[in-house]
Amino acid sequence: MKVLFFRRFIQISLLVLFISSNYYGLSLLKGDFSSSLILNTIPLSDPFAVLQLSLAGFSVGLSAIFGAFIVFIFYALIAPRAFCSWVCPVNLFVDIAFKLRQKLGFEKEKKLLNLSKKTRYFLLLFTLIFSFMLSFAAFESVSYIGLLARAIIFLNSSVFGIILCIIVFEMFIMQRGICSHLCPLGAFYAIISRFSFIRVAHDLDHCTKCNKCKIVCPEVQVLDMIGRRSDFVKNTECISCGRCIDVCDDNALKFSIRNLRRKNEN
Repeated sequence: MKVLFFRRFIQISLLVLFISSNYYGLSLLKGDFSSSLILNTIPLSDPFAVLQLSLAGFSVGLSAIFGAFIVFIFYALIAPRAFCSWVCPVNLFVDIAFKLRQKLGFEKEKKLLNLSKKTRYFLLLFTLIFSFMLSFAAFESVSYIGLLARAIIFLNSSVFGIILCIIVFEMFIMQRGICSHLCPLGAFYAIISRFSFIRVAHDLDHCTKCNKCKIVCPEVQVLDMIGRRSDFVKNTECISCGRCIDVCDDNALKFSIRNLRRKNEN
């Protein structure tokens, strides 16, 4: 549970910092996940939102562009889809819905909606096309991530309705449908993190092929090397959540810096 603890600590701490800045005047982190300031000095912007605004023809300020560049470089180099599991508030409630499904004994494959995991990439493409053609930020205008984050940060009562919608969708319509099938932002971060350094590494010598890692993984297709070879997770659809590491009793999985691992193996 070690990785889970750190993930939750970071997710909740970021929300607390945003809330504190808006209600108590603390300047450590102001704004929300779309646009924020660190210490009233360093701008941070959602690069996907800035891209949509640019395609829509809006005049984007230099500070927003610089902030988007900082965030882009960070998530491109740190780990695949780190935003999705370590920062995004939606992930917290998707995980709660998953736990509720388990507790209530819902059948894993029983769902009303059946979509390919590639759907998110089509939605990403359509988002960019619609932003350009219709002159508005297509996803940012309706983003459930932004709606939930702002509702929490500004302590808006709508937060309860948004959370309920997420949990109902995940429990009764499609398990992990939002994060693993529908989110264009997740697809965006999967694409840009191709060269990220930190990856989950698998040591075949320690693996007993118990498959606990595959049972808990929300993107099980990324664990193709389990029980077959020592390697790191190459597929950037991995959300770097560390669930597989937490459940592995054989010490066969761990976070590793990809290039250093290659060098050591050689």
